[in-house]
Amino acid sequence: MKNIVIWIGALVLGAILGVLEIEWLNALFNFIASSFTRLFQFVAVPTIALAVITTLASLGTKNNAGKIFAHTLTYTLLTTVSAAAVGLVLYVVIAPENLPEEVVKMGSVDVPQNLESLSYYDHILNVIPSNVLQPFINGNVLSILIIASSVGLALAFMPQSENKEVLVKFFSALQELLFTLIRALIWALPVGIVAFAAQLSAQITAGVIVGSLGKYVAVILGGNIIQFFVVLPLFLLVRGLNPLKVFKAMSPAVLMALFTKSSAATLPVTMRSAEDNLGVRPDVARFVLPICTTINMNGCAAFILVTSLFVMQNGGTVLTLPTMLLWLVIAVISAIGNAGVPMGCYFLTLSLMAGNGSPVGIMGIILPIFTIIDMVETAENVWSDSCVCAIVNKK
Repeated sequence: MKNIVIWIGALVLGAILGVLEIEWLNALFNFIASSFTRLFQFVAVPTIALAVITTLASLGTKNNAGKIFAHTLTYTLLTTVSAAAVGLVLYVVIAPENLPEEVVKMGSVDVPQNLESLSYYDHILNVIPSNVLQPFINGNVLSILIIASSVGLALAFMPQSENKEVLVKFFSALQELLFTLIRALIWALPVGIVAFAAQLSAQITAGVIVGSLGKYVAVILGGNIIQFFVVLPLFLLVRGLNPLKVFKAMSPAVLMALFTKSSAATLPVTMRSAEDNLGVRPDVARFVLPICTTINMNGCAAFILVTSLFVMQNGGTVLTLPTMLLWLVIAVISAIGNAGVPMGCYFLTLSLMAGNGSPVGIMGIILPIFTIIDMVETAENVWSDSCVCAIVNKK
């Protein structure tokens, strides 16, 4: 409770300081915010790898590993499909109108160059590692998960020997060292929260985040809010868990996700919150959360679906029920294959729409307001990860 009060105080203080528009202070906060983001990204990559390796090495030959993975995958799919379905229902109910053609053409100028030429197959190929070091250098979460899972399972099925024991102890020792570093970062997190809040406040005041697409934004943010405050708590209630208790325990991770806009960078805080605050077993938290961070993208699924429908509608596509249901499936599969990094689902949607021949200029119009959307989506993703982890731990 003490930490939550401190973090809320840091949030308020940062928001106030950001509104003051003091140039040197804003520059300092930008530096601090960037430093914290880099430090958490630095520990996030080895956290994913070591957590999966050590857990699979100890559980791989037991039935528990299969059960834990099956439960994780089941609830990941259920929550992701429900998020996309909520977005689809809101899209049908609110029914955003088409944008003027000249506005769409103007938006084409703001579409990031060359990215619209990427196909979805390119994203899949980027997941398949060509060497051991590249995924770690590029921070490719899915590739890291593939490598870590392979090493962990190989250790699990290796014949018992002195070499195997040495390797398992080595990875376990590295993990404990990493968690010591993570505890130090979390201890200093209030400073980062002040900087993140000030940075966002200054951007809003300066008019960087302005305007909206009205009904489209209402569908996106409305879907996220319903998933966050209604659907995910219902999942917890069905499994006999108190949503308020779970949220209170995981609030540091949700808050961190809101500002970093990266579920991968938030993973260290998510794991520590789950183990220390929520009381999740370490073997569950260190196995479930890295997987969820990689494939459990509730907010991303809703964004891909709603944005794709909106862009295709503006391109003249007739949105029949079969078409919308097909894209719900595409959105869920795409979200699962998306990396947990800032703007990951934006670039993925852009590639899907370019490959579909739809007017990608609308993606340029969305870009200025995507910061807010990305913040809310990432917070929802981490909250969903937390819910799945709590459910699997109880089961």
